[in-house]
Amino acid sequence: MSIFPQGSAKKDLPFKDAVAPAREPSPAIASFEPAETPFQATQRPAAPAAPQARESVIASDLTIEGKISGSGNVRIAGKFKGDVNVEGDLTIDGGARLNGGVRARRVTVAGELEGNIESAERVELQPSAVLVGDVKAGTLTVASGSRIRGHVECGWDDAGTATGKDDKAQKDSRDKAGLDVVP
Repeated sequence: MSIFPQGSAKKDLPFKDAVAPAREPSPAIASFEPAETPFQATQRPAAPAAPQARESVIASDLTIEGKISGSGNVRIAGKFKGDVNVEGDLTIDGGARLNGGVRARRVTVAGELEGNIESAERVELQPSAVLVGDVKAGTLTVASGSRIRGHVECGWDDAGTATGKDDKAQKDSRDKAGLDVVP
């Protein structure tokens, strides 16, 4: 007894193109990527917009003198003498000491800083912080117990109002706007 129906195979096929024409075999390409299921494709977290900056650390048992500049983050746990100019964040750990000027996006001080902080978006002084120097920042957070000695300018934009150089120009613009006009 036969499993297949008798007759022509072409006539019994439900679709006209059911038999594919013979092709040359294509070379096999190995893929080492994991296969993705539909569930994985929908549950994958979004890729970060920008790569996170790396952090350079000065260990607690180091004492370094020089200059630091770059685009990453810096953490000082030891002692550093010199200026720090980074596009990222600067963290001074408790027990650490920095003698020098600072330019960074965000500055967190838990140790000691003797020097000026300029053009920071945010400065945070932890309870154990000691700061001797001037601060120019967008925002300043001072925890209870921290100590600071110096001139502080916070909340001013960079359009000259923080430096006071454009006081006459600011007064003229207020006069034109009808503000602070004395007869």
